[in-house]
Amino acid sequence: MKIGTRGSKLALIQAQKLLKLIQAKNPNLSIEIVVIETSGDWKPSHGETLLSEADGGKGLFAKEIEMAILDGRVDVGVHSLKDVPTFLPKGLIVDHVLDRDNPCDAFISKIAKTVNDLPQNATVGTSSMRRGSILLSHRPDLNIVPLRGNVDTRLKKLEDGQVDATILAAAGLERMGLESKIASYLSVEEMLPAVCQGIIAMEIRENDTRTSEILDSIHDHKTGLLAVAERATLSVLDGSCRTPIGSYAEFVEEDKMRLRALVASPDGSDICDADETENVVTIEDALALGTRVGELIKAKTPKQYLQAHA
Repeated sequence: MKIGTRGSKLALIQAQKLLKLIQAKNPNLSIEIVVIETSGDWKPSHGETLLSEADGGKGLFAKEIEMAILDGRVDVGVHSLKDVPTFLPKGLIVDHVLDRDNPCDAFISKIAKTVNDLPQNATVGTSSMRRGSILLSHRPDLNIVPLRGNVDTRLKKLEDGQVDATILAAAGLERMGLESKIASYLSVEEMLPAVCQGIIAMEIRENDTRTSEILDSIHDHKTGLLAVAERATLSVLDGSCRTPIGSYAEFVEEDKMRLRALVASPDGSDICDADETENVVTIEDALALGTRVGELIKAKTPKQYLQAHA
């Protein structure tokens, strides 16, 4: 089996985690990690352009890996599910995930412990429109600027004083052993996570039953249901990284799922949200809940919010 991954330190850590889990369940299986450079990998020549302004958006992180799966160079692509586009190329599926890690965002700064501690007009670097819009909804005085690059690159830019603070996914920092860099965690209430943040997903060819059966042995069913619900909301909103969207599902009881989602205006001055709880046992249940939440938000969201950066 060949696993396709980006070459960043975090991506390789995630690929190694997948490899070890598969090997534990299939000790006789030969597994190889194949590093694939993607269009989304930041280079200094790209400057600090928002990823949302690039043709292809965050889908650029998956594009070349998906091509490698389709042409048979690799059997499975491993992704942070939050970076996987809403609509997949024909012939590919994502229906296997690992147990969800920390879904929250982490605040990182040398001059403040929390967002509220930042001085007036402080500069916060982020490549996420969701993070920028939600920050501005709390602190309209902040100066939000684009900050590109992998985790180490962004932390170095912060260290060099390019920005006063940044926000990154807690799961990535924790996987890399960089918890000491975190000034504080942002709760789900403070900053609704990106769709499927903290979830590692596997993408395969639709007709590849052998690989699917191997991944069945490590698939986390509950996390899979959360992912279906959150991505269903995104699908209804036709969301991408060009739109400030957050969505977070959790099981509050054994089979009772709570799903929260929002769409924000780019400047954070207006937030349209929904919060629904429903019994969810099957994929169809999760799909129905996610679809309903998406439709509730879409009905009250000004069209320009969803189209502003399309």
